[in-house]
Amino acid sequence: MGLSTLAFLRGVASWKKETKLKREAALPSCGGTYPGGPITCTQRNAKVCILENVYWKQFGLIYFVWVASLALQITKNYYTTCSTLYWVVNLLQIPVCFGVSLFEAFGLYKGWRKISSNNDSTSKLRAWQLIILCIFGIVAGTVGALLGLGGGFIMGPLFLELGVPPEVSTATSTFIMVFSSSIAVVQYYLLKRFPVPYGVCLTVVATFAAFVGQHAVRKVIAVLGRASLIIFTLAFIILISTISLGGIGISNMIKKIEHHENMGFESLCNYNA
Repeated sequence: MGLSTLAFLRGVASWKKETKLKREAALPSCGGTYPGGPITCTQRNAKVCILENVYWKQFGLIYFVWVASLALQITKNYYTTCSTLYWVVNLLQIPVCFGVSLFEAFGLYKGWRKISSNNDSTSKLRAWQLIILCIFGIVAGTVGALLGLGGGFIMGPLFLELGVPPEVSTATSTFIMVFSSSIAVVQYYLLKRFPVPYGVCLTVVATFAAFVGQHAVRKVIAVLGRASLIIFTLAFIILISTISLGGIGISNMIKKIEHHENMGFESLCNYNA
C-alpha cells in the first residue's frame, strides 16, 4: 500500500510537471514530456541499431550472475539436503551477487557509472543512497521469491524516486525480472518438475498481453502527451495486487486455522530443493 501511494504521488507530481512543460515548450513533444524537458520529433524518431544500444559490459555482468546462480542452484541438488556441501554451494550465491553489486555501487559512488536516463550526467550517488538501493533490491528479491510478485513492483517506484523516466523504469524492472524468473524455469525444467504445456500456454498469453498493452499505452501517451500515465498504471497494479493477494492469503489462513490444517511451515531439511 505504501509503494502504491508513493507511486501515485510521483505520478501526480509528474502530471503537474508535464502540464507546465506543455504550456512552456515551444517545440512539439511528439507524445511525451519528461523531467528533463520535451522530447522533440527528431529525438523520438532517431533510430539506431539495437546492437549499438546495448551496454555490453553491464549486460555481461548480469549474464554472469545469471549463469553463476543457475549453476549453483543446479549443483546443490546433487548433494544431500542440509548437508555441509549443500549449504556451502547454496550460500556461494551471496558473494557472487554481493561482489557484482559492490562493483556497480562503487562505480556509482565514484561517478564513472551514471544513471544517464535521469538527465543528470554529473550526479553521484551517496553512500546512504547506495545502501538503501541495495536493501530495496534484497527486499524485492525476497518478496518475489516468497509471494511470486515481480520485483518490479518494488523497484519501479524506487527508480521513479531516482528521477528515472517512467518508460525507462518500467522497461528496466521488467527486463531484470526476465533473468530472475528464467533461472527458476531452467532449473525446474532440468529437474523435470516443469509442466511444459502449462508454461508454453502462459508464455503465449503473457507475450500477447504485453504487446497489446504496450501498443495501447503508446497510443494513449501519443494522444495525450503524458508519460505519467505509466506511473498511474503502475500504482493501480500494485494496489490491486496487494488487495487481492492479501485478501486471498488472509482468507485462506483463517480457513486453515479454523479447520486446524497444516499452515505449510515445515523444516527446510524435510524436502529436496
